[in-house]
Amino acid sequence: MIARPMKGAHKVGKAATNKEDQIQYLRSRLNMFLEVLDAIEPETADVDDIDRLIAMLDDLEGKYERFKKDWEN
Repeated sequence: MIARPMKGAHKVGKAATNKEDQIQYLRSRLNMFLEVLDAIEPETADVDDIDRLIAMLDDLEGKYERFKKDWEN
């Protein structure tokens, strides 16, 4: 399974510095997660596939928590 970059997604390394960019980044990453989830065949999914999904969610949660701290300041 290969996740392809989404049209309009932020490029790796480009910092999202304002709230609007950060929200767009989170939306793009969530959409990417949903595309990967949709591409998985339940009959053939293995532990590695599930681990990748969990890692994607963990990364997304970490970014959200980091951005949330910025928004509170």
